[in-house]
Amino acid sequence: MTININKYPLLRLINEPEDLRSMPVAELPAVAHELRQYLLACVSQSSGHFASGLGAVELTVALHYVYNTPFDQIIWDVGHQAYPHKILTGRREQIHTIRQLNGLHPFPWREESEYDTLSVGHSSTSISAALGIAIAAEQEKKNRQAVAIIGDGAITAGMAFEALNHAGDLKKNMLVILNDNDMSISENVGALNQHLAKLLSGSVYTSFREGGKKILSGLPPIKELASKAEEHLKGMIAPGTIFEELGFNYIGPIDGHDVQGLVETLKNMRSLKGPQFLHIITKKGKGYHPAEQDPIGYHAVPKFDLTKSELPSKKPQSPTYSQIFGQWLCDIAKQDPKLMAITPAMREGSGMVKFSREYPKQYFDTAIAEQHAVTLAAGMAIQGLKPVVAIYSTFLQRGYDQLIHDVALQNLPVLFAVDRAGIVGADGPTHQGTFDISYLRCIPNLIIMTPSDENECRQMLNTGYQANQPAVVRYPRGQGPQATIDSNMAVLPIGQANKKMTGEHIALLNFGHLGQFAERAAQTLNASYWDMRFVKPIDEQAIIEAASQHKVIVTIEDNCVQGGAGSAVLEVLAKNKLACQVLQIGVPDEFVKHGTQAELYQILQLDEAGIIQQINRFIQA
Repeated sequence: MTININKYPLLRLINEPEDLRSMPVAELPAVAHELRQYLLACVSQSSGHFASGLGAVELTVALHYVYNTPFDQIIWDVGHQAYPHKILTGRREQIHTIRQLNGLHPFPWREESEYDTLSVGHSSTSISAALGIAIAAEQEKKNRQAVAIIGDGAITAGMAFEALNHAGDLKKNMLVILNDNDMSISENVGALNQHLAKLLSGSVYTSFREGGKKILSGLPPIKELASKAEEHLKGMIAPGTIFEELGFNYIGPIDGHDVQGLVETLKNMRSLKGPQFLHIITKKGKGYHPAEQDPIGYHAVPKFDLTKSELPSKKPQSPTYSQIFGQWLCDIAKQDPKLMAITPAMREGSGMVKFSREYPKQYFDTAIAEQHAVTLAAGMAIQGLKPVVAIYSTFLQRGYDQLIHDVALQNLPVLFAVDRAGIVGADGPTHQGTFDISYLRCIPNLIIMTPSDENECRQMLNTGYQANQPAVVRYPRGQGPQATIDSNMAVLPIGQANKKMTGEHIALLNFGHLGQFAERAAQTLNASYWDMRFVKPIDEQAIIEAASQHKVIVTIEDNCVQGGAGSAVLEVLAKNKLACQVLQIGVPDEFVKHGTQAELYQILQLDEAGIIQQINRFIQA
């Protein structure tokens, strides 16, 4: 893909932020305009995160203009909005490769650029990291500045307030910028967000404050009175009181699309001592009308035509695992009013849009608060409700203590629908769900199920829902092998594998989504094949049978080999004193980078050809 950079006369001169800082401030609006147009041209032709970056263009320009990056350090939260940052920091010509195999990382990434201070992907980490940098900067004594940019979605997480509380107490020099666009990926929820949203019509406060300052600036004797009056006004109609009580000097809200105003404000705040908080109002999708009107739909986009007012329609396909889950929720809700569905801000991604509309009283979005989501479910279960927590594998890591302490320890009947398990693809190492079997199977009282197709997923969800103890169904992103869906729902025998093929010499024990590759590999190798279905409790009799009748056992999973399902098989063999050659096929001991799922399966040798190659090498060794 080629973009004619000569169409962007100012942007083509900016190869690094130092070039930007050499320009007069009067040219910055034009720079921002060109940057937005370049971003539109690139992402529409390459795909990627879209609306967030459009809303952060002016802020990005102002930050790199005022601060001496990379000496001064900017920390982006999550990083969906960091495409303009990448363009201004030497990666302009590579931006079209973002999220692609061997291309730019989808988020800020330390290995990629010295301008990327913190590798990110999960939300609400920026303030903690900025405080750590500020503490180090104070010891360094070189006047290094630390700036954290956090969205009004990310600030709903408890970690952000833990960091704010600590930073306000330590009084270090740092700036937190709240980029308030009333959106995260889904619609933002919660009391804080509703309070912030009122400011979108809060011109009365802003004009009163600024006008009052001008009037009173020449009257020193009543400066103290004016300060108290302003504080009282803030308490009535602005969120500044929240952050000032936490120890921050709060400024705002100001227009986040006025690049010159941002520059002036940032220059003033840069010289202030102690923790500073700047509240800006922006529009997600700014500058492209369809994205402004539908920031959820345009959060991440495929290739599309900028001249058309809508994204390309998707061809009819078999349902994804997320959609299977969403339909199962609706089917259960028709029968059981005790069903309560919980998501930490991932309604669209988890396939819950239909359910949220049809059963709003049984639907709970906790915002970006995974810990709270898990313990909320525990509280519901205590009172006899039937909670289902829909959560990505990589995000469940953030609620791990609550899963152990508040659910499993008390043996509460909470079902975890763990989406995006295994290889996720283009979002890269922060989002690959390759650890959940390992970190879950050591927890007592927990049932862990790994469906190999869509119908099995539906039946396992029902099995876990009826189990009367903590249960997990982990399933991948996207589509499965297009199995026929049984509208009826069974309860599977807990801990029982399904032997599907009988062969010679080799036994393949598959756990989960890779079954579509493993079963074909078993046919090619004339091997026996078990769809193991349960990681915990594991079918010991199936393993004993496989070991007693075959020379080689091969375990297959889309989880890391360390501590995974294959390790569980080895434990059974050791327990029963069975000697057998075992090959564990899974994700190696490394973080999996970004690329398409198919590309990564091939690289990791987890597709049909790769499984066969690994088995043949093992046998021939």
